[in-house]
Amino acid sequence: MPAGIVSGLVATLIGYFLGSIPFAYIVTRLAKGADIRKIDTGNVGAGAVFRQVGIRAGIITAIGDIAKGSAAVLIARALSLPLPWVLATGAAAWIGHMYPLYLKFKGGQGVATIIGVFLVLTPKAIGCNLLLLGIALLLVRHLAMSIFLSSPFLPLLIWLFYSSLWLTFHALAIVLYLMLRNRHGLPALKTIRLHKPDLSSLWRRKR
Repeated sequence: MPAGIVSGLVATLIGYFLGSIPFAYIVTRLAKGADIRKIDTGNVGAGAVFRQVGIRAGIITAIGDIAKGSAAVLIARALSLPLPWVLATGAAAWIGHMYPLYLKFKGGQGVATIIGVFLVLTPKAIGCNLLLLGIALLLVRHLAMSIFLSSPFLPLLIWLFYSSLWLTFHALAIVLYLMLRNRHGLPALKTIRLHKPDLSSLWRRKR
């Protein structure tokens, strides 16, 4: 087997194991002693941690999930792999988040992990898309709905900034999958009460 293929397969496998690290589960266990899979929507992701544990725990979880995607892509690049293998490695991290080995293949949506992937590959496009997400969040005040509304713009932004068919169609495939996967669960998410975060908890020490 050619060395390039071996390196690509190894990078993809590493990406999957990185993506499988369940930061939402770990942070919730440490902060609240609860199983994130048994509360909220059962989704093992940063959004559920924000709602059920708090803003500080949610931020830590989001950073961890983003880092998984970024690390996977950076490893593939460090191995000087061609773009298709780099994309495969990033996708493996995303799949690992959705179907983590450590949690019997029951994970989250992988939105933060995908942000991490494109943060390395297309920083301008993901930056603009996050701005759109922020605007949508201010307007609808619902995270899942905001992601649903803003994510379709990512492939267009990637094409406008980078003119890469590989990157554009890769993003399009991911966005379509996420939208199709979540189209039935979105109404249920809307029934969840979102509490106004207490920003002072970011720096307040427990007595």
